[in-house]
Amino acid sequence: MASLPQTEFERHLTGFAGTIAGHLDRLLPVEDARAPRLVEAMRYALLAPGKRIRPFFVAESARLFDVAEIHALQAGAAIECVHCYSLVHDDLPAMDDDDLRRGRPTVHKAFDEATAILAGDALLTFAFEILSNKATHSDAAIRGELIAQLAQAAGKDGMAGGQMLDLQAESEKVADLGRIVTLQAMKTGALFRFAVNAGAVLGKAGAKERAALALYADHIGLAFQIADDILDVEASSATLGKTAGKDKVAGKATYVDLLGLDGAKAEAGKLVREAKDAMQLFGAKAEIFIAAADYVVSRRK
Repeated sequence: MASLPQTEFERHLTGFAGTIAGHLDRLLPVEDARAPRLVEAMRYALLAPGKRIRPFFVAESARLFDVAEIHALQAGAAIECVHCYSLVHDDLPAMDDDDLRRGRPTVHKAFDEATAILAGDALLTFAFEILSNKATHSDAAIRGELIAQLAQAAGKDGMAGGQMLDLQAESEKVADLGRIVTLQAMKTGALFRFAVNAGAVLGKAGAKERAALALYADHIGLAFQIADDILDVEASSATLGKTAGKDKVAGKATYVDLLGLDGAKAEAGKLVREAKDAMQLFGAKAEIFIAAADYVVSRRK
C-alpha cells in the first residue's frame, strides 16, 4: 500500500493540530466562567503545544467513512480532554512527580496541587459533556456508544487500570513481558483504540471495518509506548519537553529493560508492519494510516 512521505504527513499532522487546538479553544472559553481559575488551569493543560495524535486518528478514521468534520472534531476534542487530564494527574507528586510537561511547568507547578487535581477532574468530565452534545452527532444512539466506549477506555479496565498496574509494578519490581504488554494495552492502547474506532462509530461502519481498525489501533498503541520507552533512554529533556530518564529512576519495567534497546526497536518495527497489514482492507484510503504507523516509531518526542 502507498504511504505519504513523512514530511508531507508531518505537515498534515501539524495542520490538524492547529485545527483541533482552535476547536478546543472555542469549546472552553475563560470569559464568563463561574470558576475562572479552574478554567484557566484546564486551558493551560489542554492548549499546551502537542502532537494531538489521538484526535488526529479520530479525524482520519472519520474521513474513511465520509463523516462531517464537526463530528470528528467533537469526538477528537473529547479524547484530547481525557488525554490531557491523564497527563495532569500523572505529573502530580503522588504519581510521577514531574515538573515539566510539553516544554513548560506542569499544571501543579504553574498553579498548585489542588487546582491541578480539580483541573484534571474537570477535563475528564468535560469530555463526556462534549460527546453528549448534539454537535457530536444528531443520533443519540451514536453519542451514547461514543460515551460508553470512551468511559471504558479511560476507566478501570483501560487507562486508569493500566496506571494502577504501572504504580504496582514500580513497588513490586516484577519484570514480565506479558504483564507489561497488558499494562500498556490498558494505559496507552485503550485510548488509541477509542481514537481509531471513533470514526467508525460516527460513520456507522460495519463489523469488518471496525475489526480492521481495532487491530491497527492495538498494534499502534503498543508501538507508540515502546517508542516512548526508547525515547526515555535516548532523547534529552529539551527534546522531549518532559524529564528524560524518569522511568529508570522510578524503577519502572519497560520494553527496553526487558528486550534491550535493539530488541525494543525490532518489536516496535514488527508491530508497525502488522498495523499496516491490518489496513489493507481500505486500499488507497489507508495511506495516511500507513504514514502514521511509520511516524509513531520515528518521532523524536
